[in-house]
Amino acid sequence: MTEMITADLVDLDLSAPTKDEAARSLAERMVALGRVTDLDGFLADVAAREAQMPTGLDGGIGIPHCRSAHVTEPTLAFGRSAEGIDFGAPDGPADLIFLIAAPAGADDAHLTILSSLARQLMDEDFKSALRAATDAEAAASLIRGDEPAPDPVEPETAERVEPEAAESVASETAEPVEPEAAQAEVPVEQPATFKIVAVTSCPTGIAHTYMAAESLENTGRDTDGVELVVETQGSSGFTRLDPAVVAAADGVIFAHDVPVREKERFAGKPTVDVGVKAGINRPAELITEVREKASRGEITGHADSSSTPVDNSGDSTDGYGTKLRKWLMSGVSYMVPFVAAGGLLIAISFALGGYKIANTDVQSVVDAFNWGSMHSWAALMFWTGQAAFAFLVPVLAGYIAYGMADRPGLVPGFVAGSIAVTINAGFLGGLVGGLIAGALVMAIQRVKVPDVLRGIMPVVVIPLVSSALVGFLMFAVVGQPIAWVQTRLTDWLGSLSGSNAIILGVVLGVMMASDLGGPLNKVAYAFAVGGLANPNDGSLKVMAAVMAAGMVPPLAMALATTVRSRLFTKAERENGKAAWVLGASFITEGAIPFAAADPFRVIVPSIVGGGVTGALSMTFGATLRAPHGGIFVVPLIGNAWLYLVAIAVGTCVTAALTVLLKSLRKSADQRPDRAPQEVAAASHEVVAEPETRQTQPAGA
Repeated sequence: MTEMITADLVDLDLSAPTKDEAARSLAERMVALGRVTDLDGFLADVAAREAQMPTGLDGGIGIPHCRSAHVTEPTLAFGRSAEGIDFGAPDGPADLIFLIAAPAGADDAHLTILSSLARQLMDEDFKSALRAATDAEAAASLIRGDEPAPDPVEPETAERVEPEAAESVASETAEPVEPEAAQAEVPVEQPATFKIVAVTSCPTGIAHTYMAAESLENTGRDTDGVELVVETQGSSGFTRLDPAVVAAADGVIFAHDVPVREKERFAGKPTVDVGVKAGINRPAELITEVREKASRGEITGHADSSSTPVDNSGDSTDGYGTKLRKWLMSGVSYMVPFVAAGGLLIAISFALGGYKIANTDVQSVVDAFNWGSMHSWAALMFWTGQAAFAFLVPVLAGYIAYGMADRPGLVPGFVAGSIAVTINAGFLGGLVGGLIAGALVMAIQRVKVPDVLRGIMPVVVIPLVSSALVGFLMFAVVGQPIAWVQTRLTDWLGSLSGSNAIILGVVLGVMMASDLGGPLNKVAYAFAVGGLANPNDGSLKVMAAVMAAGMVPPLAMALATTVRSRLFTKAERENGKAAWVLGASFITEGAIPFAAADPFRVIVPSIVGGGVTGALSMTFGATLRAPHGGIFVVPLIGNAWLYLVAIAVGTCVTAALTVLLKSLRKSADQRPDRAPQEVAAASHEVVAEPETRQTQPAGA
């Protein structure tokens, strides 16, 4: 097997000033050895992974890594920086940088080697040896685990002194201690051991997974009265902990950024659920936290194995605003499929039977369905879509509560959403009701109960008590005020006109285009969909503006890569072809690969173009009854031709600004008066191809 790291993949004098240039410098070594086939495509994958979560770790470590189709075999490159490079670690720049490249289909043996490196990085002696290495071969040998090269700093002294010191200590200790005395000093009773099982996982399953495991295991060994074992769920699969070990555990720690597989195995125990970096950076706090939860009798109900840190209260270090965003996004993410299914079914019914199909009696579908009648099929589609739409508010509220309190929050959350529909509190009622339900369950879970009652808490006591309290609060306390606000909001949307409508269009357009499918995008989309629950002319205009602005970023990137292909990498030109379809389908995320590689020159133009599109859509009075579909629901759009003009203008504005910004950077890179060091830095961004030089976007 070819060695994963050789001296040619080591740079002990890495001079790159930024993490993107460091990744490029190390990746160029991989390209030279044939380990990476497409430099730009690979770096785009590295940047996309970096955008998910910074790869800097405490102790001066940077581990940019990814799985990529452009990698021929698992490869590791190492660079040592004298000045340090910022990889987002809390304690400052990294001086030891490991670039890990894994093929999309890497085999288990190679991934095991990479996981071994991740564990080594938690060893201070290993890091010190790398910092002291004087030649590339010695560093590569050390990382591979081979016999290390001789250390030039008088290793004989250390080898000579340590045995002597050890012998002296041993002789001093041995003289006064009799065997019987030693036996007598052994305590008769040992304190009870607190047993913890932990699970670690990260998006690529290569580095953070195993580093978190090593950190937790080391801290567990150093903590009196604690026995801790870890199950790593990495890219090469996972070996399940012995069921007996799980059953005997007194507490559970989940340090993960992807769903924990078979999470239900750990149900019914005190649980700390955090992101994987918390497992690396603060294992002692997590151990203390799970022990405190156990002392209070807090347990987690039967877990849904699909939940992730985004679906619950998140990292305990998160501020309230961050937690609130995660809770709301949990509800919205589960609501969107109902929106898409129900909205498109209703849109199809309008296409088949016209808008008058909404006046059809549902009983006619049940009692007099005609297989050969287009009208009957249209009515069937309409009422099926309406049935799906009826779940919007309950699902929103239910999964907000689920995001806060896990599975025990579902019942009171759905109850709160259903009450919101009953009292006409609508979308806002669902938001507030879900938060109330989740907060109540979290409060109940903190109550210490006798051991005999723990088994029935998540299935009987919590749903019963929380649902009763939610019902009281929604019906008798907050429901009516929220219903009044919802009515005023609906009336305001219905009266939108002139400059007010245009300003709202700009705001919604900017939100849709600013984070390309992120929280702001989802908030704007949820606002528009909420208006469809009680449709009027204003809410239909809002839905049209939101969808138009959301289509612009991917369409603009597709256009830009077509008209000025030399400004984009080969990988981006390929992504541009797919962006035509994604943008036309109203999938804003189609622009993410471009933003990950060059955020400023993509996101800023997208914001401008999104705002222009939203304003024009409102100005033209375009309306939309379907919550999704892109150009495929154009027949259902009011003022369809002007609507398409708004999208086209926004697309052109975004594409033109993107091309302009990229051209300005290329011109700056080619200035003849640039200092030599500037030219050297630019060489990390400009890639020579046979027919031209093309600018590599700056990484995220």
